[in-house]
Amino acid sequence: MQIDPFPLVTLTGAPHERGRQYGALLSGRIALSARLYGGALEKLGYPEDRRIALIRSYADRIGEFDGTYVEEMRGIADGSGVAFEDIVMINARTEIVAVARAELGAAEEEDPDDGCTCALVMPERSESGTLLHAQNWDWRAECAETGVVLRVRRGDDGPDFVTFVEAGGLARSGFNAVGTSITANYLECERDFTQQGVPLGAIRRKVLEGGHFAKAIKTVATTPKSCSNNIMIASAAGFGIDMECAPDEAFPIYPENGLLVHANHWVSPVALSKLRDTGIPYVPESYYRDWRVRRILDERGVKLGRDDLKAALFDDFLTPYSVCRPPRESETNSISTTVAMIVIDAAKGFMEIAPLPALNRTFRSYALDDWRPLPQDAAPREPSRQIGD
Repeated sequence: MQIDPFPLVTLTGAPHERGRQYGALLSGRIALSARLYGGALEKLGYPEDRRIALIRSYADRIGEFDGTYVEEMRGIADGSGVAFEDIVMINARTEIVAVARAELGAAEEEDPDDGCTCALVMPERSESGTLLHAQNWDWRAECAETGVVLRVRRGDDGPDFVTFVEAGGLARSGFNAVGTSITANYLECERDFTQQGVPLGAIRRKVLEGGHFAKAIKTVATTPKSCSNNIMIASAAGFGIDMECAPDEAFPIYPENGLLVHANHWVSPVALSKLRDTGIPYVPESYYRDWRVRRILDERGVKLGRDDLKAALFDDFLTPYSVCRPPRESETNSISTTVAMIVIDAAKGFMEIAPLPALNRTFRSYALDDWRPLPQDAAPREPSRQIGD
């Protein structure tokens, strides 16, 4: 079947201008994202007069964390013609919907925020000698039509970066010019939504904007969150760490034997002594997904490359509840799938992405710089669009 690659756009200028370019270049996909999430509060029966106030309170929370993010979101709204409140929903849907559910006393959704399996291959296990960082992102099948890749030129404001994200979002997975890379995936515990923290998309964006890896660690470990999340970050200099984040505390996990793999259950012994994993009813297969990825990587040898990571993430053991999830009906009758497989080599300045990998094994490369040559075995480059083309 024909599955189109995720589009790449290059954004330049000040925050509002970058947002305007983003909105204008990707207006169709942003409108799809807005339709996917914009009506979530109405579906709950949340009163209209309180809906706008709740969304704007989260815009204010993002603005307190970094005011330029609100400028950029307003630019996205202006460029795309999508309401500002819908852009905020795209960037803070998990937190906003949880607050609305709590106020209404509504039952929790059966679907998790997202699934995902993340992995690092440290330089000592990498056949190229460069750290490799990869992820399967499991979520709604519709997001194959809303995923985009942004290449952001920040000028004197900090390092440029490339991020894969849902259209209208600030950031999800990606890497920057100083070699920091990030992926993230669903976790849950009983502390979730007991405080108002910074939405996760803004935290991921801050990691990519950092000029030093130490600042990325600080952002992940110390920024207050509304809900749990697992965040894996790495430096092309040769270090990687996984942070299992509760809203108010982070628990580090280090690589073993040159590998670091994480799915959707808590692993840190310290974390498990202090909190309760409440997400397993939604992702019971998590217990064997990370085991499968680690086992396949070890079986493929001491030295590993991007193809080995891909092979592990394509694993269909016990499908459809597998590392690579084919489209299947979820508990709420939506279609869940592995939306994208992402493999990052930040040292070489590119990442490869395959949409709907259970159905499609064609990757495209997304580079930080067009002038830099890619490895001979890299997937073809995805051409970038920008204002003025």
